[in-house]
Amino acid sequence: MYTNNLLDHFTNPRNAGIISDANGIGTIGDPDCGDFIRIYIRVRNDRLEDVSFEVCGCPAAIATTSILTELARGKTINEAMAIDENDVLKAIGELPQAKVHCSNLGPAALKQAILYYLQNKKSSENS
Repeated sequence: MYTNNLLDHFTNPRNAGIISDANGIGTIGDPDCGDFIRIYIRVRNDRLEDVSFEVCGCPAAIATTSILTELARGKTINEAMAIDENDVLKAIGELPQAKVHCSNLGPAALKQAILYYLQNKKSSENS
């Protein structure tokens, strides 16, 4: 059974789409065989100024990623890196056991986006 909060984020996902001037992008999953999530971040002054996503997946994957973007927006890089599946589960409410793995995908893609940003930042500082 899905919670009202999950259904709301599934039917009205927040922050869906591409950030054209993103300075961090993280992808997890495989669109050919299951859930696929791409997270876009724009970092300014070491804060996630904007966070968005593209997803191909089930209602739980869409809703948990929507919630993740709300959790991450405005956070410092360190605070955003600390977001994990437990934070997403707490924010979304209960998930059916078979769908709990969906709450892992967004945080993993977010961490990849942050690492992408940090690697590019370091490279540009060393240039």
